[in-house]
Amino acid sequence: MEALEWIGTLTFAVAIRRSALLYLFVNAAHILSIGIIVGAILPLDLRLIGFFGKVPIEVIGPYLSRAAAVGIGLAIATGFCLFSVRPLEYAGNAAFLTKITLLALGIVNAVLLHLTPQWRAAVKGGPLSWRVRLSAFLSMAVWTGAVLAGRWIGFLSE
Repeated sequence: MEALEWIGTLTFAVAIRRSALLYLFVNAAHILSIGIIVGAILPLDLRLIGFFGKVPIEVIGPYLSRAAAVGIGLAIATGFCLFSVRPLEYAGNAAFLTKITLLALGIVNAVLLHLTPQWRAAVKGGPLSWRVRLSAFLSMAVWTGAVLAGRWIGFLSE
């Protein structure tokens, strides 16, 4: 509880709370970050599942993975800024907790996939294993759920 209260007193949290314009820009940056994540992950997942078979995984796999990682980093940074505005309220919000859980699951899924020899084989032009395809299905479900939970936050905050 004390840590949450402390987060709300951070300089940037106070600045965002006091400035509607700053809040607008941080919120827009957060939404754009989510766009980067979804715009990179979903096409990659669809390709890994078997769609767009003529698109070489060895070309798009590393590129879209890095783009998604950048989006995740930006979304976490901007999301923390938004969280800092009302940390006590968000910490008790079921939708926020769901979103954070799904975010963690999505990151763990991606990291575990990238550590497998099946992923390394796929980005070298090898076959797509059931492990890679299963991870892609899970990824699509988790990231879609995280976006939906994020939209749900505002409805539970009011």
